[in-house]
Amino acid sequence: MKVRDCGVLDDPVGASLRGHHAGLARRCGRAATYLPGVATFATVSPEPGPQEWADLARLLGPGELADMFSSAARPPREWEPVFELAGRQMVRHGGGERPGSEEDGVVELGAGDVPEMLDLVARTRPGPFHARTHQLGTYLGVRENGTLVAMAGERLRPPGWTEISAVCTAPEARGRGHAARLVGALAARITARGDSPFLHVAEVNTGAIALYERLGFHSRKPVTFRGYRTP
Repeated sequence: MKVRDCGVLDDPVGASLRGHHAGLARRCGRAATYLPGVATFATVSPEPGPQEWADLARLLGPGELADMFSSAARPPREWEPVFELAGRQMVRHGGGERPGSEEDGVVELGAGDVPEMLDLVARTRPGPFHARTHQLGTYLGVRENGTLVAMAGERLRPPGWTEISAVCTAPEARGRGHAARLVGALAARITARGDSPFLHVAEVNTGAIALYERLGFHSRKPVTFRGYRTP
């Protein structure tokens, strides 16, 4: 498999909103964010001036969350910090340990599954997931006795890459290899269409980092997830 240039991953939100996810974007000047209910991620240029921050504030509205994801840009002083979390970006160029048969017991999820997906996310808290997040890409799940107990899906789509996200398993179904099977199935699908998989993970989630390393991902760089409240 061809090793891709990782430079586009320095601004995965902006690259996605300018490209594959342009139809899900809202814009004001050089500032952009996703449509309501899809994702809260927002983007500005690497070195934004006052006008860009004003455009983003106008785009989001007063008192709203500006989820800057892994952007290093800092807003003006009057923007209230909401959260800051250390994490890492991981990429896979091929190889890695594979579950025996990745698609066994795996089902595709769609709009009709959203209530169950939201319930699973509320119980496991894998990260941001909203009523329309499934529109970002393919989401896969595992059911036990008809109940959704695990899922994972595609999120950001910078050129040549697809992010794997929302990896979660219900507490009563852990230890059965569901997360590995879902990540493996998604990575195989992403690779088959010519993209490379990548993902983001909180630094404190050492168990997930170990799993991703077993599946062939390696750390590209540390990132810091930040959110602010618009004035």
